[in-house]
Amino acid sequence: MTALIVLFAAAFYIFFYFTYGKSLERNVVRADGTRPTPAVRLRDDVDYVPANKFVLFGHHFASIAGAGPIVGPAIAVVWGWLPALLWVWFGNLFIGSIHDYLSLMASVRYDGKSIQHVSGELMGKSSKYIFEVYIYFTMILIVAAFMGVYGALASKSPEILTASVLFMVAAVVEGQLLYKTKLPFWLSSAIGVALTILSIVVGFLWPFIKCPNINLLYVFQVIYIILAAALPVWFLLQPRDYLNSYILWGGIIISSIAAVFAFRGFSWPAYTSFAARVISGQPSPFWPTVPLVIACGALSGFHSIVGSGTTSKQLDSELSGLFVGYGAMFMEGMLSTIVITSIGAFGFTVFQGFADKIAAAGFDLAKMQSDAGYFGQVGAAVINSKDIGIGGALGIFTKSFGQLLNVIKVPVKLGETLGGLWASAFVLTTLDTTNRLARYAFQELVEPLKKVSKGLHGILADKWVASILAAVLGLWLITKGGNMYTALWAGFAGANQLLASIAMLTAATWVKKVQKVGKGMLAAVLIPTFVLWVTVFAALVWFLFVIVPVTAAALQVVLGGFVVLMLILDIMLVINFFRSWNQGQQNRAGEA
Repeated sequence: MTALIVLFAAAFYIFFYFTYGKSLERNVVRADGTRPTPAVRLRDDVDYVPANKFVLFGHHFASIAGAGPIVGPAIAVVWGWLPALLWVWFGNLFIGSIHDYLSLMASVRYDGKSIQHVSGELMGKSSKYIFEVYIYFTMILIVAAFMGVYGALASKSPEILTASVLFMVAAVVEGQLLYKTKLPFWLSSAIGVALTILSIVVGFLWPFIKCPNINLLYVFQVIYIILAAALPVWFLLQPRDYLNSYILWGGIIISSIAAVFAFRGFSWPAYTSFAARVISGQPSPFWPTVPLVIACGALSGFHSIVGSGTTSKQLDSELSGLFVGYGAMFMEGMLSTIVITSIGAFGFTVFQGFADKIAAAGFDLAKMQSDAGYFGQVGAAVINSKDIGIGGALGIFTKSFGQLLNVIKVPVKLGETLGGLWASAFVLTTLDTTNRLARYAFQELVEPLKKVSKGLHGILADKWVASILAAVLGLWLITKGGNMYTALWAGFAGANQLLASIAMLTAATWVKKVQKVGKGMLAAVLIPTFVLWVTVFAALVWFLFVIVPVTAAALQVVLGGFVVLMLILDIMLVINFFRSWNQGQQNRAGEA
């Protein structure tokens, strides 16, 4: 089963990349390699820098991936491995990849401006500012949440912390090699990969950097993301993400090989129940709540912010867009497939190692193996129980990953550590890119101040001020807000998916009013857009009435208010979409 799933997924993604993807490139985007991209026309060597498409793929992929394609599927398998896989594959094909590619290319046609800027151009200025406020707040939440995730990992693992610090040094060296020397690209890349491997080896064998104080780790992260957001993109952020992609590729390749050689069936149930207890211990209907659990790997609105925020400013040619935007989304789906495969084959092997603790906690392991319905009711509780100690979604993945790699003679402990390093590396890439995107969003928000006070605008729009503000707000939220961000996470995931539907509405408007495509290709964009919108809107309404009431009383107002605000802003943007839909076609910056 492991071999069948991995080989089928690889064939699935390759086939649709060269058929459906190429059709979008030719018939919708009409990519033209002779048209100069914003990175070329507006080059400033700070934000606008034309990058080799393989370097940019690494930056883009590492930025959009984060820990999302690992954690989301690892939670969703409580519904069973089959529903999780189907959502990843078909959500990725019909929504996620289209969303990512069109968001990127629409931005490219508008001078590398953000998707919210494009929304304002196509659906009215109010859409832009509604979008901006929502996005900025979302970026702060991501900064806070992922600072917490990395802090929890690194404070307990000097291996992860040591490798992370050394990896940052390797990234700075790689940036110099790529942009300040005349070394061939392949040689610069080879040196960077060697330094990356050395960072991991030293971190694992000689972990000399230790910091059990999580608050100091928060400060360390704040300093890092400020530098990554404000320094020229080629200096730290882009080369770090590029090298990080090799960690991902290496992980996918070695785990795919292990899955093929394992040739092992799935002990995990294919299907448990439609309303397994997945979110906050409550019965969670697969539809419409699955997008609250699996985002990255299937689809994610955050990807449109990355694509139109940093990637569009680095695209060297329009013909590189499909490889970077569409291909990276498929690669993320492959990563989620590996996660589900690992847990499907070895999840119960992990449970066996905790059999005594599972029994002591009052759960019946034998019944979990024989009764899929029972598993759907208690599986999440077992995985997340602090008394049992599996370590939640990330823990079940890293431990299953260790068992998977053991098939090809990698020691289980080393495999688990590699899985943890894999996840933590992507947490940091999400952090650095998010803070840079928050900087861009804030600079766009204060743009109207130019007419009122150029001096004040100059201060607030300064790249260092904007970068520091976002990082400090995230720090305040994680340190003063206690565990608030964990309670907000599922609601935020829904808001993130609403963002995807809004970005798709923007892309659909661009496709119709600017690209003027035929009805068939327009339907390929519009139908999944409304399927997504209805699904996520219904999921957030469910979340508001089912999950919010069972949270701590002190959090109900904050959590409920956040969800209500997102629903209101979403309705306002949808109204703007319908108003603009038949207002005539445009021929300007976004013209084909």
